[in-house]
Amino acid sequence: MSIVKRFITEAIKKTEIDEFLKKRLERSGYGGVDISKTPLGTHIVVYAMRPGLVIGRGGETIKELAVTLEQNFKLPNPQISVSEIEVPEFNAFVVASRISSALQRGIHFRRAGYWALNQVMDAGALGVEIVISGKLRTERARFEKFRAGYFPRCGDPALKNMKKAEVHVQLKPGILGVRVKIMPANVQFPDKIKINEPAPPEEIPIIEEKKIETFSESKVKIEEVPVEKVDTKIVKEVEVPKVEVPKVEVPKVEVPKKSVTRSKKTSEVAGKKASEKKEAKK
Repeated sequence: MSIVKRFITEAIKKTEIDEFLKKRLERSGYGGVDISKTPLGTHIVVYAMRPGLVIGRGGETIKELAVTLEQNFKLPNPQISVSEIEVPEFNAFVVASRISSALQRGIHFRRAGYWALNQVMDAGALGVEIVISGKLRTERARFEKFRAGYFPRCGDPALKNMKKAEVHVQLKPGILGVRVKIMPANVQFPDKIKINEPAPPEEIPIIEEKKIETFSESKVKIEEVPVEKVDTKIVKEVEVPKVEVPKVEVPKVEVPKKSVTRSKKTSEVAGKKASEKKEAKK
């Protein structure tokens, strides 16, 4: 089998399983299915508004679904898990099924279309488009669109983020088709730029520094302390009594004088030496 044929057969099998579960789980608010292959078998996730009806008492209905999927669609070891739809208004299949049930009950198509449109926009969706086509009022078929919000038609956001669903309704005039496209709220578009405001600066606690002041002579203030008045008399002249010191008489001591006499011989010797020195100089 070629790759192209393999993808085509898998897509056909998925649509057949989707239609089967749609008819089987109509009362439980069926919202879609995801099928993925694992080494242990096939993992199937069923989205429903009331998961209790899908599981059943003691898991009876979910076991029956696993057996029928394995036998009729030849899925190896199917493991089914049920997840609840948190916001049904963002699920395109749920909105389309609501419109189809309203048309089956005989409600006018414009009333049903605007009612679904307001419900989706009130839930917070960015945009929605509902198309009802077929024999609406006359024998000639036509379509009518109900549109609101921001709704891109091309580009990457329209391909990836847009949720689509299509449901058919059998009425007396013929078959009516209901097509729903929803752009949910949590979609980020590449052409929309959000400028983040700068964060406010954190408040840093200011620590007061203790300054040591050096006081100059000019800044110093000397406070005069009041002193109790005391009677004080300043004496200008003070008479000091004279004290007579007794005179002490020191006894005189007579020192004997040495007599200095030169002998004749020594004088003669000295005269000779002096004369000799003079002659030697000459």
